[in-house]
Amino acid sequence: MDSYSRAVAYLKVLLPLAALVLMSTLFLISRGVNTDAVIPFAQKEIEDRMKGQQITAPFFSGTTAQGDEIMVTASLARPGGAGSPAIASDLAAEINLADGGQITLASKTGAIHPGQDTAQFTGNVTITSADGLLVETEELNTALSGLEAESPGPVRASGAIGKLTAGNMRIGVKTEGGPVHMLFKNGVKLLYDPQKPER
Repeated sequence: MDSYSRAVAYLKVLLPLAALVLMSTLFLISRGVNTDAVIPFAQKEIEDRMKGQQITAPFFSGTTAQGDEIMVTASLARPGGAGSPAIASDLAAEINLADGGQITLASKTGAIHPGQDTAQFTGNVTITSADGLLVETEELNTALSGLEAESPGPVRASGAIGKLTAGNMRIGVKTEGGPVHMLFKNGVKLLYDPQKPER
């Protein structure tokens, strides 16, 4: 038997043994790896998600009979049950009026009552008009099918006219198809702050 045949015979034995050694070391090393899966969520977030169904970043858009465009968004919404309304967090609405004006609404939370055709904004409610008037209140009840809103509690407002406080406020039209007005009622106080003329 020459040296070439002898080397081939040795390799036929050594190569399979080397393969077995490599495979056994792979299995030994893999036993030391922690295979427990870690869920990339905080425990509180998991508990919140387990409490019930929810929708992330819901939105609703529509147009009134007068041509006003309404878009409502939220960061999170949970459907209502028997006798309880649907609840939303970080509720916001943008109303583009047919005459070119715009009104925006925002609040920490809100509830929708489809059976009563109403939506309720609660917690740090802000209303901003196209002319720069900023109104703040704690609760605002609005209609779902039209441009009607009312704040049952006190409101604070500031803008070009100065600062204003009132017992409550109503947003709506005086006549069908007419312009949208903000009507402040019950103990209205206005602190007029005229613009200083430039020199």
